[in-house]
Amino acid sequence: MAVYTGPRCRLCRREGVKLYLKGEKCYTKKCPVEKRTYAPGQHGQQQKKLSDYGVQLRQKQKMRRIYWLLERQFHLYYVEANRRKGVTGETLLQLLETRLDNVVYRLGFGSSRRESRVMVNHRHFTVNGKVVDIPSYQVRPGDVIAVRPEDRQIQLIVDSVAAAAGRRVPAWLELNAGAFEGRVLHYPNRDEIDTDVDEQLVVEYYSR
Repeated sequence: MAVYTGPRCRLCRREGVKLYLKGEKCYTKKCPVEKRTYAPGQHGQQQKKLSDYGVQLRQKQKMRRIYWLLERQFHLYYVEANRRKGVTGETLLQLLETRLDNVVYRLGFGSSRRESRVMVNHRHFTVNGKVVDIPSYQVRPGDVIAVRPEDRQIQLIVDSVAAAAGRRVPAWLELNAGAFEGRVLHYPNRDEIDTDVDEQLVVEYYSR
């Protein structure tokens, strides 16, 4: 499977916002987005007016990069969201939010979605008591996501939980930090998802 191996901070600068791809570094003054607020590259500081297509493309790229997905996989999520009943943009966000790697990140067990995905791949988490190593696994209301008992002393997980102690857990999730587990209360509504994107522009991009 193809993976992006370039500098992650460059992606944040290209979108002009923090995508939180580098974990704890994104919360410090060392974050390159705070130091250089312009896009990367030779012509990054030039002001360009985007066309309607360009605005839609940037929103699509931003959403795709926030959830750390390749284009083909992201497009498949759009196809599935478009197939389901309801508002396509909100359904798309709901599908992305209920990925197991995202839930692990939202609960604070990983400092970034990329790190959370690696930990899921390494079989550090269970869903309802069974080990799941598929990052794209879709969780459902009532599911309990927990760190395997034998992995609760791993320093990376302990540090992530400690660092996330002061951050807000989304209302659709419930965290029991002492037990290293969390529960999915319900599917997230749009106002419970703090992802800074205009999902309608993403829908317009794929519908053109």
